[in-house]
Amino acid sequence: MPELLLVASKLSKRFGGLQALSDVSFSICKGDIYGLIGPNGAGKTTLFNVLTSLYVPESGSCNFMGHQLTRLKPHEIAIAGLARTFQNIRLFGALSAIENVMIGRHIRTRAGVFGAITRNQATRAEEAAIEQRAQELLDYVGIGDRANHLASALPYGDQRRLEIARALATEPALLALDEPAAGMNASETVVLRRLIEKIRDDGMTVLLIEHDMKLVMGLCNRVLVLEYGKVLAEGKPAEVQRNPKVIEAYLGAGAATEHSKEAS
Repeated sequence: MPELLLVASKLSKRFGGLQALSDVSFSICKGDIYGLIGPNGAGKTTLFNVLTSLYVPESGSCNFMGHQLTRLKPHEIAIAGLARTFQNIRLFGALSAIENVMIGRHIRTRAGVFGAITRNQATRAEEAAIEQRAQELLDYVGIGDRANHLASALPYGDQRRLEIARALATEPALLALDEPAAGMNASETVVLRRLIEKIRDDGMTVLLIEHDMKLVMGLCNRVLVLEYGKVLAEGKPAEVQRNPKVIEAYLGAGAATEHSKEAS
């Protein structure tokens, strides 16, 4: 039986009069590429923000490798092993690519204020190891030759991959990607898909929000569909694609009936 990595139970979040999430429950197994989809305003990013403690839910729980995420602060969640990227790229544009990735390693470092001041041998050795690991991660995502380029000067697709490299620098067990293909052209999306598959093949679990249905259905082994903050469907990609409620949510009333007629 697959090992459960994350179990969310009845998560709810309200903003004033808007019920953004309502009793959302799901589980992710180790080694999954788990897709999270839904129409605009369905609550996908709100769910991501609840999982990473940017938002505190009104009710519900989320167990991740023995940690109750709803009780942790964002940096504690990263330490616990859950890293994320953002829908809108958040890089340090005035720093180089390798410096951005090195920043991502800070939660795994040991040198404190004393080491930073004295620049002792242990601190220097740790800094060298951090730089080496950052270069390895840039190579891993395919932009190793741009280590010393300013992040702001990188092409859009490379910025997306840099953000993934920075998240990987925290050594996560679960990598949560918020619309990583947004704004990418077809060739950049192909490169991204290969990278996500490589990350999964190397033993990491991935949670993916994405509007590119071709990418989601080709990558994910399970998919959760949200609509108006509620779970509309959950299952294997082929099952979700055939679900009349999902078809109607994306294509409008009557679309499910037409799809059923075409299938028959």
